[in-house]
Amino acid sequence: MTLINNLIRKGYLVSPSLLKEKDFDENIINKIENLKEKPLVINKDIYKFFKDENLSFDVSISWKEFDKSRVDCEKNKNSDDYKIFLEILNYKDEKNKIKIKNIIKQISKPEKLELENESIIIPNVITVKTYSENIKKREVQDFVQHFRARYNSLKNILINRPELSGCISINRVLNKNNGDGVSIIGLIMNKSITKNGNILFEVEDLTGKINCIIGKNKKELYNFSQDLLLDEVVGIIGTYLDNALFINNMLLPDIPNNNQLKKVDEDCCAAFTSDIHIGSRVCLEKEFINFVEWLNCNYGDEQQREIASKVKYLFLVGDLVEGVGIYPNQEKDLLIKDVKKQYDRLAELLGKIRKDIFIILIGGNHDSLRLAEPQPKLNYSYAKSVYELENVIILTNPSMVNIHSSKNFDGFNILMYHGSSFHSVYENVDSIRLNGGLDRVDLIMRYLLQVRHLAPFHNSVQYIPEADDDFLVIDKVPDFFVSGDIHKANAMNYKGVTMLNCSCWAEQTEYMEKRGIIPDPGKIFVVSLKTREIKMLSFVEK
Repeated sequence: MTLINNLIRKGYLVSPSLLKEKDFDENIINKIENLKEKPLVINKDIYKFFKDENLSFDVSISWKEFDKSRVDCEKNKNSDDYKIFLEILNYKDEKNKIKIKNIIKQISKPEKLELENESIIIPNVITVKTYSENIKKREVQDFVQHFRARYNSLKNILINRPELSGCISINRVLNKNNGDGVSIIGLIMNKSITKNGNILFEVEDLTGKINCIIGKNKKELYNFSQDLLLDEVVGIIGTYLDNALFINNMLLPDIPNNNQLKKVDEDCCAAFTSDIHIGSRVCLEKEFINFVEWLNCNYGDEQQREIASKVKYLFLVGDLVEGVGIYPNQEKDLLIKDVKKQYDRLAELLGKIRKDIFIILIGGNHDSLRLAEPQPKLNYSYAKSVYELENVIILTNPSMVNIHSSKNFDGFNILMYHGSSFHSVYENVDSIRLNGGLDRVDLIMRYLLQVRHLAPFHNSVQYIPEADDDFLVIDKVPDFFVSGDIHKANAMNYKGVTMLNCSCWAEQTEYMEKRGIIPDPGKIFVVSLKTREIKMLSFVEK
């Protein structure tokens, strides 16, 4: 017990799990004391890690993050990060060095270099928001709690609007006098047209529900409200009369007005693409290889190669492989019929990209993932070869990352979402359906920013209800909102946010035709982080 007593004297907490160890090694204290950042609690996993004398490479672990992840796991809040740390501690094989470094890179915030008190901006990627799966049986109550969490998240956004500073709960509205002006924040339960042609909303909050009416004579408000969908959370300002609220104005959560695009002084770029569909017979692999060669400054004219030399980040927004069994009779469209081999080929291609480029990727509906959103990271058993690439960061769908931050610059927040909800949104929002539909993905993305949700109504996507948090709420305003799925290149700036729907690397299949997808393949976006200028380059010869 000498080791345990010495650890306690030096200020460490000792887990009861360590008491079961029979053979104690006093050298472990020296190893721990020599760490720049030390763990607070010493348990059997940490003990075994430092006891191993055959650990042939250095691993710099954030022990504060380790302790935090352990506490979250014990409280049943999040077990994924703790599992990752345990995975690091239990790896002893030199062959797994790259994987461990890649895992650490995803969960540790990079240091910011300083020289003579001046901050040096270096390429870096910090995970701002990524999904941690809570594996459990879902009950009806989980759906109730899920929508309550959604309501509270969006209410907290709306309540900061000056027009809603005096809003009250619905149960208090019902005690008001006729003619009183009131404002509320509620979730739309039902929507219908009355026999007089007015629009009737049934709106609820956590205290009750109330009918809200827009008269057909209020043309602008009437037209605005026609695009509103069930389950959206809105702010309503109106007049109370006979147990109903006659609406004078409606407010969406929306993002704040900001016409200034964030920029950095350094002349560098980020590239964006999606939907590679490796393994499909119609995958444009030759063209994608040309894109890889361009990133390596070996393809294109002199000006194009100069642009490539400035690329520091590459974003791949889902459907990296074609997958297997995604739709009926898919096998006739497959060139590679083993999903693991599809990922091996993807890793082979990505592995050719120069190593000073960070590759940040998420999965999509064709990848080795469940369809229900949020989607977790790629399945390691299938995509092991991709995980082993040292400059690749694998995240969930959706995720948000921060890139290129420094002491004097807070970096760019990039919201990545593959886009499975886009089809349902365009079919249900009249103003989008009647103004281009899937050809105007920018309108879909703008709508999602306005309602601050990636799948705003119940059946827009399959989803996993979480009691504490609706992960598809856009609670943090991004600098870039990037998506794929539709297979067309589309760009637009909205209130300081650059919206990019990325092109693909596949020609049309019969399945795409049935879904109304007409691809415009082989195009990539390159955005200058210094000027925010968007360039689109094509790798398909006409």
